[in-house]
Amino acid sequence: MSSQLLKETTVRDADSPRRRFSSQVTVTLLARLLTVAGGIGASIIVARRLGAEGLGALAVLNASVALAIQIGNAGLPSTNTYFIARDRRNLAAASVNSLLFALIIGSLLALGMIALAASRAKLFGDVPLPLVAVAAVSIPFQLVTLLGANIFLGMGGLGRFNLLETLRQSFVLVNVVIALVVAGAGLFALVSLNTAASVLVSLLVVLLMRSAVAGLKNARVRPDVDLFRRMAAYGVRFYVATLIPMMIIRADLLIVKYFRGTAEAGVYDVASQVAAALMLLPGVIGTVLFPRVVAARNTGGEMTCAVTRHTAFIMLLLCLVAVPIALLLPIFYGAEFTDASVLLLILLPGVYFISIESVMVQHFSGTGLPVTIPLFWVATLVVNLALNLALVPPFGARGAALASSVCYVLIFVLVALYFRRQTGNAISSALLMRGSEMRALLSVSKRSKLATSQEIQTRMKI
Repeated sequence: MSSQLLKETTVRDADSPRRRFSSQVTVTLLARLLTVAGGIGASIIVARRLGAEGLGALAVLNASVALAIQIGNAGLPSTNTYFIARDRRNLAAASVNSLLFALIIGSLLALGMIALAASRAKLFGDVPLPLVAVAAVSIPFQLVTLLGANIFLGMGGLGRFNLLETLRQSFVLVNVVIALVVAGAGLFALVSLNTAASVLVSLLVVLLMRSAVAGLKNARVRPDVDLFRRMAAYGVRFYVATLIPMMIIRADLLIVKYFRGTAEAGVYDVASQVAAALMLLPGVIGTVLFPRVVAARNTGGEMTCAVTRHTAFIMLLLCLVAVPIALLLPIFYGAEFTDASVLLLILLPGVYFISIESVMVQHFSGTGLPVTIPLFWVATLVVNLALNLALVPPFGARGAALASSVCYVLIFVLVALYFRRQTGNAISSALLMRGSEMRALLSVSKRSKLATSQEIQTRMKI
């Protein structure tokens, strides 16, 4: 009897990490789905109220701010998560260092963006300088939020991480409704509200960071130059590995704007948003997996393989579902956005493969991130820029979509081959679900249907 109890307890204990992982992914995914739904809803309102030109101008501003933050963060977001997950004693100093870094570097980035717009650079084109300036003001505050959120992720505070993401993105829809629907104002009012929201969220981040540090014993709340130096040196690899994907995803929109104008950039932004929504699940899985790989310090890659093949199976289903959704985009956005359907279909193959890569690469991110991974991204960026410059002038947004899709597949191939070489695991072990796993999924599905059927019957009796 006691041996049976011990066996059952052992099974439950073995399963509990898996349950915790899946529950964390589920909660984070639900939070992100709400934010994505709000973002898509906001873009539909902007498209209907301001047209493709207005949506394109807003997309250019958002992409420029996002690129500025990614260029200036020095890899500290992922480095914060890595160092704090390894040693909680780094929390206080990392928090102070991050806050000072965000305010100083963020302010310089904002001034640089304003100066670039004032120079009449064609990058911003007909987007007014005051509009660029208001958007740029948000950069230091968004950088505070980004660094703070990753600090919470490193200390296991996934709830705080989700809260910040949900709150930050919920303002996107709320501000659009207030500025364009209720007030009947224009783009300037919307961008101003977005900047104000960035300030408020960053203040909340500072308060949460203060609360987390206050709970530590014997914590020295002051800058630590030595820790910052060590984190910065380590963060260079994370910096390249996170900056270049952002450049590939965001820069093509700016290239389309440069060569083909704001309206076509607006159409491309719609397809890009839906593609980003599809990549939401692997992004969430990677976010939850990263600190676990760091803490486990496992170099065999078994955990990553298991998570990646489940992701591959789900992403295949999502991409298939996205095909009919692509055809509905002009109905929601308007006739100006007819080509968004074609653009999304071109992006789908790349979306599938980069989604798998974004989970697989967490094995390397959590085990020291070898310099080979950033070099892969550098090579992919070179190919991406070459393809965009060759394809966008004659083919417009369709050329940009094709360039992105090709490069998404390319980075997957490079990372997958390196993963096989470093871990000894076959690529198929990270792509194909095992028979036992498929049977487990079907079993869960049957139990869910049975429970639903029983619940319906119970309600009917009542």
